[in-house]
Amino acid sequence: QVQVVESGGGSVQAGGSLTLSCTTFGLSFDDYACAWFRQPPGAEREQVACISWSGQDTYYPDSLKGRVTISRDNTKSTVRLQMNGLKPEDTAIYYCAARDGVCLYRATKYQYWGQGTQVTVSS
Repeated sequence: QVQVVESGGGSVQAGGSLTLSCTTFGLSFDDYACAWFRQPPGAEREQVACISWSGQDTYYPDSLKGRVTISRDNTKSTVRLQMNGLKPEDTAIYYCAARDGVCLYRATKYQYWGQGTQVTVSS
């Protein structure tokens, strides 16, 4: 059975940093692209970053480029999201997801999801 487990969320003041981690179990991890999504209260889920199975390719929305960095360690089946310069509008539940294939933007294209971790940024 596949499990995706996120950790590292919490509360931080504006301008601060957080690193989220995601570990998968029961998955041929290096066959899967991994992505982080977020869902603010009352809003739709949006992709924050994606990394290819090899780690060579990363994708970020223009609005977040320069503030977030995604990385992975295939030996530990782990993907991380480092976030800097956090703003109150970054407050959301952050989800880790995996799909068999290349990075795609739409959430519906991802087969496996974690339960999410809350990130709260106060002004």
